[in-house]
Amino acid sequence: MKITEPPRSPERRKHDLLARLDREMDVWVATADPDGLPCLVPLWFVWDGESLWLSTRPTTATGRNLRDGGRARLALGDTLDVVLVDGDAEMYGADEVPAAAAEAFLAKTGWDPRADEAPYVYFRVRPRTVQARNGEHEMRGRYLMRDGVWVV
Repeated sequence: MKITEPPRSPERRKHDLLARLDREMDVWVATADPDGLPCLVPLWFVWDGESLWLSTRPTTATGRNLRDGGRARLALGDTLDVVLVDGDAEMYGADEVPAAAAEAFLAKTGWDPRADEAPYVYFRVRPRTVQARNGEHEMRGRYLMRDGVWVV
C-alpha cells in the first residue's frame, strides 16, 4: 500500500473513532485465561459514551476470562484502519445490567440477551487506553486515551 494522505490530526482521529463506535456492530474481544491461553472472538457491542457493553454466555472462555481476569483488548477494523481499546471489564447478570445499557444493546443489535432462553451476562468494558491509526504513517499520535483519560 502506498500512503498518499497525510496523517489525521488527533481531533480528527477521535471524531472518526467515536463515529465508528456508534456505527459498527462487531468488535474483536481478546482475553486470556489464568495460564495465559489467549481467546479471540467477535461480539456485538454498544458504546454508551463512556464504556463498551458486550454480552456473552458466562460459560464461554470469553465470559470466564472477562469475569475472572477483569481485562480485555478490543479491536475494530483491519490492520490498515485499526482501533485498539484496552479496558477493565465488569460483569452484570441479566437482572443486574442497567436498563439503559440493555435497551441500547437491544436497539443497536435487535437482540435482547435478557430474553434469551440460554443464560447470558453483560460486560461493561471501561477503556484505559485507546489507540487509533490508519496506516503506518499514523503510528505517532495513535494514543487518544491513556490511564482512562482522553488526551485529545
